[in-house]
Amino acid sequence: MTAILNPDGISIKGSKYIYAPAGQAGEYAPLAANPYRGCGHGCAYCYVPLVTKQPRPEFDQGAVLRKDYFRNLEKEARQYQSVGSTAQVMLSFTSDPFHPGDCTPTVRTLQTLVDHGMAFCTLTKGGRKAIQYLSMFRPTRDAFASTLTTLDDAFSLKWERNAALPKSRLQALEVFHSYGIYTWVSLEPTLDVEASLEIVRETHTFVDLYKVGRANYLKEITRTTDWEDYTLRMIELLQKLGKAHYIKLDLQPYLPAGYHNPLRVPQHN
Repeated sequence: MTAILNPDGISIKGSKYIYAPAGQAGEYAPLAANPYRGCGHGCAYCYVPLVTKQPRPEFDQGAVLRKDYFRNLEKEARQYQSVGSTAQVMLSFTSDPFHPGDCTPTVRTLQTLVDHGMAFCTLTKGGRKAIQYLSMFRPTRDAFASTLTTLDDAFSLKWERNAALPKSRLQALEVFHSYGIYTWVSLEPTLDVEASLEIVRETHTFVDLYKVGRANYLKEITRTTDWEDYTLRMIELLQKLGKAHYIKLDLQPYLPAGYHNPLRVPQHN
């Protein structure tokens, strides 16, 4: 059957394994793939169990490959190739591509995308674990990203108990950047305003782009934070440092009128 592009001009009609994410996820990438159900990082703020309707203890046990995943992935990758797509696919929104377990399915997913002419981006809290896969990344096609909520180990262990510690994530970003790979940081959720601002100050020499969001599903933080003050302070810092950035929809009401805030920028060198 001939593949047909959706009105977005990027995703293919009926595709479920290489798909166009919706809602807040759609602000991060035009296409995504999710090899796994579950994740072993145990982040207290994770929204995914609610979305996937998994009991949190089951979700936190670790990443499990989705049933018939590669058969469906390869089928859809061929469809994207048939329409000449070279788009970048992000891994992932329902797990972490470099989770604490066996990441062989991540490698196979990336290779499948490459074999069918597509690009990829990984968003991870796996830190240095990702460095062993550096050779798969192509400077002119792919990107490496990390979620950062703090630079403090104790704070990270409270909220992200099994994820790589902040220093490990920073080291991975530095290594990928030094090899010419486009790097970006997700500042979402923002659990502490001062921590997020400090992350930018400490990482701007080896991070190409920042995507800035707030805390959701966390009433004690969401309701008590002055999000307008945070947004204005963050954009002032990012402008001062000359860093590319995207302010997510939840914070956009606080942007100055006419503020240049492009949703999509090329995520490769």
